[in-house]
Amino acid sequence: MADAALRLQNLFEQLLGAPLPVRIRAWDGSQAGPPGAPVLVVRNRRALRRLLFKPGELGLARAWVAGDLDIDGDLFTALDLLAGLIWERGEDARGLVEALRDPEVRAAVRGLVKLAGPPLPPAPPPEEVRRVRGHLHTKRSDRRAISHHYDVGNNFYELVLGPSMVYSCAYWPAPESEGGTLEDAQRDKLELVSRKLGLSPGQRLLDVGCGWGSMAIHAAREHDVSVVGVTLSHEQAAYARKRVADEGLTDRVEIRVQDYRDVADGPYDAISSIGMAEHVGAERYLEYAVDLFKLLKPGGRLLNHQIARRPQRDETTYSVDEFIDAYVFPDGELAPVGTTVTQLERAGFEVRDVESIREHYALTLRRWVANLESDWATATRLVSPGRARVWRLYMAASAVSFERNRIGVNQVLAVKTPETGGSGLPLRTRTWN
Repeated sequence: MADAALRLQNLFEQLLGAPLPVRIRAWDGSQAGPPGAPVLVVRNRRALRRLLFKPGELGLARAWVAGDLDIDGDLFTALDLLAGLIWERGEDARGLVEALRDPEVRAAVRGLVKLAGPPLPPAPPPEEVRRVRGHLHTKRSDRRAISHHYDVGNNFYELVLGPSMVYSCAYWPAPESEGGTLEDAQRDKLELVSRKLGLSPGQRLLDVGCGWGSMAIHAAREHDVSVVGVTLSHEQAAYARKRVADEGLTDRVEIRVQDYRDVADGPYDAISSIGMAEHVGAERYLEYAVDLFKLLKPGGRLLNHQIARRPQRDETTYSVDEFIDAYVFPDGELAPVGTTVTQLERAGFEVRDVESIREHYALTLRRWVANLESDWATATRLVSPGRARVWRLYMAASAVSFERNRIGVNQVLAVKTPETGGSGLPLRTRTWN
């Protein structure tokens, strides 16, 4: 009798201490769980072994990337239903020791072990980062981390991001249901950054973490400024340089493969840092802020666009998300927006405005997922099935996290205010003159 799904449902509910909100379909064809709900497809027993040897998020991630687990139905709905049971429990594998003191939980684990088959730990998927010992956020380790994330092929990013080639939160004029294209929303975001920075003809802009050159091109073309864009990705730089040449902007835009810590040709009138500071790390953040402060002329502006997490009661317990760290952004760290503001102020900046655009990122991510899913065969050919599955899960789970206010994204405008006290900003800052 095919009953693996029912057994799994019972075991998972014992372990989680709550009803499973999704349906299960097991490798033997059996199904169990609430009718009409998204279906968690357990393709083989190896998925269970991954969970047993790496309980928590990393085990789930490995099973997903390897194709041992899948979702049949709307991925966003499934992740939203599972979020409260898995990602928002707060402990992941660290709570397992305490949970195992419960006899029913121990019995459930023994049941999973029996159902999983021979106890051999499956090898991690090849897409998982292979760790190199050493200090975090050195120039060398940052180059490796950036290469892992960005040097997967420009064609893949073209498929996901669309023509704008902007890999950060777009700025939507209205709810998605009321229309508006991703390209328009990304253009509006670049223009918003430009207006906050007060860009005007003849100024110099430093774009830190310039990606594929979209901000640099927009600032030079629309505001007639000279731009230096820096990135650690050789693939990004080559792509950006070609775009700059195609736009006829080589006299105003320079793209460098350079660490921001090595930029020494200031002062600049303005600095944009869009979706880059998440890579800096807590230990290096003040250094990052000080370096940018030094590169600005008095009265110069910094626009720091950065994802933030919710603060914890005990910040010493913060740990990097296991899935993101192993498969997406190695060594990436999120900080509460208050921490970011404090570090910028410690560096000497006057923080003049903080704008949360959290809901905008959820809309952006949903568009990226739609782009990926609409040409799935091409995506898997350009990278690998496992890599494409990483990006699909990462973007969909991130969209749900933004929607549930687990993470946010903020634009922080800071000024290197001179000793005279004149910031150069209008009294009503949201007019962005």
